[in-house]
Amino acid sequence: MTLLKIEDLGVYFNARGRIVKANNGVDLEIEENEILGLIGETGCGKTILGRAIIGLLSENVEIKGKIIYRGENLLTLSEDKMRQIRGKEIGMMLQNPSISLNPVLTVGEQIAEVYRYHEGIGKEEARKKAADMFKLVGIDPKRMDEYPHQFSGGMKQRVMIAIGLALNPRILIADEPTTGLDSSMKKKIVDLTSELVRSRNMSMLLITHDLEVAKRMCDRIAVMYAGELFEIASADKILSKPKHPYTQDLLDSLPRRGLKPIPGASPSLTSLPAGCRFHPRCRYKRDECSEKHPEMIETEGKNHVRCFLYKNDENKG
Repeated sequence: MTLLKIEDLGVYFNARGRIVKANNGVDLEIEENEILGLIGETGCGKTILGRAIIGLLSENVEIKGKIIYRGENLLTLSEDKMRQIRGKEIGMMLQNPSISLNPVLTVGEQIAEVYRYHEGIGKEEARKKAADMFKLVGIDPKRMDEYPHQFSGGMKQRVMIAIGLALNPRILIADEPTTGLDSSMKKKIVDLTSELVRSRNMSMLLITHDLEVAKRMCDRIAVMYAGELFEIASADKILSKPKHPYTQDLLDSLPRRGLKPIPGASPSLTSLPAGCRFHPRCRYKRDECSEKHPEMIETEGKNHVRCFLYKNDENKG
């Protein structure tokens, strides 16, 4: 069953008179008990999509479309109503805990504050719940009175997991949860997050550029490029038989696939190319790719791709 549905979402910023099309015509669904990965190169609009869902965007933004959660369009709700949903219904792990955590509050206070704000409970009860969350993510509660700078990168990330899961939200948005971690710690954080999300029957939107992390965690993967979704399919299908040329090139850039760089560079979100956004870099481009904008089409089951190579029914499968 669909838990959250994004329909024709457009997120546009005015940057000194130039329009930044961070997200453009995004359609995406997150199912109950699903971990959905959102992958793509840095600057493609992944983080903006996550922040649009949770309502954490700057004031100079224009948003079009719908984000439907449990029958309500989140984009039409007041800020007071969004505060009630944010954290309690939809949790978020912001990227870079060194910046996201408040340096002048102890880590215990920062988790306890979540309970005091949303549940209206007293200081001692909130502290007790925070201690339980510390245990859940593998941190000794004796460290609750320490400050963020006293924690390693991996431990800070565990604190972020605790904050994100504190109120047992139905959806967790995790933005680059393994950035800056070594391979050993990355595996621990990935496994811990997956285990907690699965055991609590939650859904998660995992925003990452790390394809190995996506492979390890996700049920489905959506591929974003220049503010658009190019391909949506099961994780196995995306990683073993990618359809879109961009997805293929993205996988080929991995060390285990030969570290082949994608030619050219991603376009500026203020001056997107006509036609297919990827055509200037695509090895399969033809005339129509620079003239027409491809629609997202269904190839099989719930798998979709935005490419003229698959416009005919015989290309399904």
